[in-house]
Amino acid sequence: MTFNETNLDLETIIRDEVNKYLNRDVSQLPATVQAPKELTQKYEKMEVPKVGRDIYEVLSELNNEVLTYLYRPNHKRAFSFIPGPASRLSWLGDILTTANNIHASNFKNATLPISIERNLINYLAEKVGYEVKPSGGVFVSGGSMANLTAVVTARDAKVTLDKLTQTTVYLTSQTHHSGRKALHVAGFPADNIRIINHNEDFTMNVTHLKRTIEEDVKNGFIPALVISTAGTTNTGAVDDFDAIANICEEYNIWQHVDGAYGASHLLSTKGKALFKGIERSDSVTWDAHKLLFQTYSCAMIIVKDKDNLINSYGEKAEYLDDITSDDDVIDPEMLGIELTRPARAVKLWLTLQVVGEDEFRRRIDYGQELAEYTKDYVESLENFEIISQPSLSILSFRYYNDSFTDEENDHLNNLAAKKLADSGYGVAYTTTLNNKKVFRLCTIHPETTEDDIKETIDRLRLYILEEAENL
Repeated sequence: MTFNETNLDLETIIRDEVNKYLNRDVSQLPATVQAPKELTQKYEKMEVPKVGRDIYEVLSELNNEVLTYLYRPNHKRAFSFIPGPASRLSWLGDILTTANNIHASNFKNATLPISIERNLINYLAEKVGYEVKPSGGVFVSGGSMANLTAVVTARDAKVTLDKLTQTTVYLTSQTHHSGRKALHVAGFPADNIRIINHNEDFTMNVTHLKRTIEEDVKNGFIPALVISTAGTTNTGAVDDFDAIANICEEYNIWQHVDGAYGASHLLSTKGKALFKGIERSDSVTWDAHKLLFQTYSCAMIIVKDKDNLINSYGEKAEYLDDITSDDDVIDPEMLGIELTRPARAVKLWLTLQVVGEDEFRRRIDYGQELAEYTKDYVESLENFEIISQPSLSILSFRYYNDSFTDEENDHLNNLAAKKLADSGYGVAYTTTLNNKKVFRLCTIHPETTEDDIKETIDRLRLYILEEAENL
C-alpha cells in the first residue's frame, strides 16, 4: 500500500507541537548541554527505514534527544554568542512562509513577499544613510554569505580578474573570519591580504592603513578593498568610517562595512553615534537574526549602488524569460548568488509591523545598559579587570591574580567558563585578546536582568577561587 501523509492526523500533531514550544520556559532549561557520545553515535549510524516508523516515536526522539542537546540562543543567560533571541513573531513568520513553500526569486512567483523585501531593503538603506535610489540589496542566509556577496561585488567593481594577483585588500585581526573566507572564495591571493594594526580599543588603525596602501601603490599593487567593521565579534569595536572613507576615496578603494552584529544599533539611541560616516561606505552587511531578533536565517547585503550587484549577479536564463521582470523592479535572483531562496524578509516584516521600531530601539538600548552594568560590577570585584570596555553591548574581562603565572590565570578563566557551561546555568565562554584569555559577555537578551548577570559572574568567581586553592 502506498504511504499517504494525509492518513496522519497532521493538524493535531502540528497543533500539539506548536503548543509545546509556546508554553515552555526556556530559562528553566540548560543554557547549553552537550550530547553524550552514545547518542552522537546513534544518529550518525541510524539507517533510513525501508518501511516508515510511527510518527510519535520519531517525534519523541526529535524532542527528547535531537532538540535537547543544544546551545540555546533564546536563553537569557546565554552570553557567549551574538545571534540574539528570536522573537516568537519571527518564528510565526517562519512557519507561515515555510508552509507556503515560497520560491522568492522573482516578482511573478512571489510578488508581495518580494515587495516586502524591497521595502525593507529601502528602509534599512535609509538607516545606513544611503539614498533609496540608486542603493539596493538582497536578503541572504547570514553574515558569511552577505560578506561573500559584497567581496565579489567589490572585486568586480574595482579590478578585472586578470589583475587579481596584483590586487590587495585590507582588514584587521579583529575582522570576522568570514571576511577571510570570502576573500579566498573570491580569488584574492592570501599573500595580498594586508592585516592592519588595531588600536588599543581594537578599532582599525587608519594611520597604518594609509601607510600600507601607500607602500602597496609604490610597489605596483592595486588596492581594491577595505573591510571595516561595525561591531566586531570579539569586542563590539566600531571602526572610524569617516577616516577610512577619506583614504578609500583618495585611492579609489571599495569600503565594505561588516555590520552583521552592530548595524542594528543604527536603530538605537546611544550606539548609533558611533556610526558616523557609515553612509560613505560602499556596502554594509546586516544580520537580522542577531539584534533584530529573527530566527535563522535572515541577513542582508546593502549596497550604495544597486547596479554593482547587477554587474556581478545579473545573469540571463532562457527558461526564466516568462517570469523575469521587465521594468525598473529587479528580481532578487539578479542581485545575489541564490536562485532558489526562501522569503526571508516576511518574518522580519511581521515582527516590525507588530512590535514597532520604538520597541526594537528599547531592546537594543537595554542591551547597552546591561553591558555598562556588567562593567561596573566586574570593577567592584577583587582581582578582576576589564579588558575591552563596553562597546555596543559587548565587553570582556578576566580574573587576574599576580600570585599566579599567566598560564595559571588563563587556566583559571578557561576552567570557570567550562564549569559554568557544564552547569547549564549560563554560558560565558572565553576568547583571546592581547594574548590573554578573557570572558566575553554579549548582553543582548531583552529579558536578562542585572541579577542574571551578577549571579553569572559570581559563579565564575566561585569556580575560580575553588580551583585557585589547588594551584
